[in-house]
Amino acid sequence: MAHPGYDGSWLPRDQDPRAKAGPVRGERDTLVGYLEVYRTTLELKCQELTPAQLGTRSVPPSNMSLLGMVRHMARVEQSWFRRVIEERMDIPRMFQDEALDAGFTWEGETDDALVEEAWALWREEVAYAREVLDRTDLDKIVDVHGEPTEVRDIIVHMVEEYARHCGHADLIRECIDGRAGQ
Repeated sequence: MAHPGYDGSWLPRDQDPRAKAGPVRGERDTLVGYLEVYRTTLELKCQELTPAQLGTRSVPPSNMSLLGMVRHMARVEQSWFRRVIEERMDIPRMFQDEALDAGFTWEGETDDALVEEAWALWREEVAYAREVLDRTDLDKIVDVHGEPTEVRDIIVHMVEEYARHCGHADLIRECIDGRAGQ
């Protein structure tokens, strides 16, 4: 049975933006490089889908969807980079009042406006996070639930968070249109 995609890959290697990076050197480049790969993977998994497809829920009883992941990851980026690393805990967490599920649920129709808003929030938070990382030492210690934590550990956590949700995105996307791959 043929599957959409390119011999088990999402894109041909020469067209995959994740494969275009050169060799990395050092801890910062490695950590940030992995984070960027997973950010790009989330974007790729959501490409060429309608708002209804992006809002398609995974297997019941889960309310997980690709659009929910974009919203959730905007919240995660905001929380770790603005609130924790910059120590601005006065900033309310994104989607705090909407639901108890960190952005995965929304009211109303899944339409172009909701999709555009979600992507705008995510892109804004990712851009801000990049700026924070550019000016922050990996050795900086911040408070995470009462524990002193280095920024490098937060980056590893972000890679872990994206990797987990990109795995979910693989399965959801395959259910939507059969497309699978790295």
